[in-house]
Amino acid sequence: MIKIVYEKDIRFYMTGMQNGERSEQLRHFSEKLAAYSRSGIPLKIPETWSKAFDQLRIHLESYKGKHKQVVFFDEIPWLSTHRSGFLEALDYFWNDWASTANIVVVICGSAASWMLENIVQNKGGLHNRITQLIRLKPFTLKETKTYLSAQGVQLDLYQICLIYMAMGGIPHYLQGIKPGESAYQNINRLCFEKDGLLRHEFQNLYKALFDYADNHIEIIKALSKKWKGLTRNEIIKTTKFTNGGGLTKILTELEESSFISVNAPFGKKKKDSLYRLSDEYSMFYLHYIEKSTSTEKDAWLAVTKSASYMAWSGYAFESLCIKHTLEIKKTVGISGVFTETSSFYEPGNKEKQGYQIDLIIDRDDRCINLCEMKFYNSEYTITKDYSQKIRQKKQALRKLQKQKSIFL
Repeated sequence: MIKIVYEKDIRFYMTGMQNGERSEQLRHFSEKLAAYSRSGIPLKIPETWSKAFDQLRIHLESYKGKHKQVVFFDEIPWLSTHRSGFLEALDYFWNDWASTANIVVVICGSAASWMLENIVQNKGGLHNRITQLIRLKPFTLKETKTYLSAQGVQLDLYQICLIYMAMGGIPHYLQGIKPGESAYQNINRLCFEKDGLLRHEFQNLYKALFDYADNHIEIIKALSKKWKGLTRNEIIKTTKFTNGGGLTKILTELEESSFISVNAPFGKKKKDSLYRLSDEYSMFYLHYIEKSTSTEKDAWLAVTKSASYMAWSGYAFESLCIKHTLEIKKTVGISGVFTETSSFYEPGNKEKQGYQIDLIIDRDDRCINLCEMKFYNSEYTITKDYSQKIRQKKQALRKLQKQKSIFL
C-alpha cells in the first residue's frame, strides 16, 4: 500500500531482517542506500545507526524540488533490536532535521504490540510525532469478495464464507486462492497438501511476531479448546502461567495483533471477561491442519463429512458474524444507535437447563437484539423445538434485564 501511494516519491526504502545482527542490518542499509544513490558508488558501511542516518541525510539533501521525499522503513521491530541504537538514531534524525525538511518518514511493523509500546506510546523524542496512525486490519467479508473477484475468482457467498472461516481476511493468504477451483479444492491445496502455503504457516507466524512465541502459542492452544472462550482464571488453570504482569503482557500482545478478542459476558463484570480465539487460521490449523497426516488431494473433503466439521463450522461462522456486527446493525436498521455487544452463558445443572446466547446487541434506545447464528447451505427452518429453546433463552435474558424490550 505504501509503495503504491508514494511510488514516485520514495527516496529510500529498506525492510528489517528477522534475527539479523546489527552489523548485518547496517550492511543491508548501506547496500540499499547505494542502490538509491544517484552515483551508484558503494558506500562505506556505517558502524552505528547514528552514522547511517547521517549518510541518509546527505543522500536526501541531494534531491531538490517541492515534492515531499519519502523514507520508508518496513518491519522496524527487526531493525530496532536490544541495544541496536536504531530508535534513538531515528528520533534524532527526525527532530534535528527531517521534520523541517519536507520529509515523510513511514515506519511499519507486523508486531502490533511492539509498535504501540515503542512508537505510538513512545515517551522519548518520538512522543506525539505521529501524523497518521494506520492499523491495517484484515479484509471484511465484503472486501474479501471484492478482492477475489478482482483476481478472477468467481465463487458464491457460501463458498466465500468457507474460505473466510478457514483463513480469515488476510490478503497474503487470499492471494493463494485460484480461479476455477471450489472452496474445498482451494482449502485442501493451501492447507493440506505437502507444500501448501498454509500447511506450516502457524509456527512461522507467531515466531515472526513475538519474542518467546511458545508462550503465546500455549495460550492460543488453550483457547482453541473452548468455543465460548476462557476467563483469565481459567487460562491460568489450564496453562503454566501465574497471575501477573507476564500473562497480562502476552494477552495484550495477542489482542493487539488481532489473534484474540476480549468481551465481558452480558450482566457480568470486567473481571469475568472471556478471552476468545478470533484468528480464523489459528483455529483451523489447530483443529485440522496440525492433526492431519494425509497429504492427499481429498483430505479436507473427507473431514467435511465428520461430526467435528459441523461443530467447527458453527463456531467459525458465529465468530465471523461477531466480527461483522457493524454490518449486522446496518442490516437491522440500527447503525445510528450506540450499542454494546456481548454474549451470555449460563451453565446447567440437575435442576435447570444451561443457556448460551451467541450475540447480544444491547442498544441505547432501551432495546436488545438477541441474535442466533446458524451455518447451513440452504434456508434454515425454525422447528417447534428450536422455537421453544429461543423463547427460553429470551426468558433467561429477561431476568437479567427487565427495563428493555428484547427482539429476536
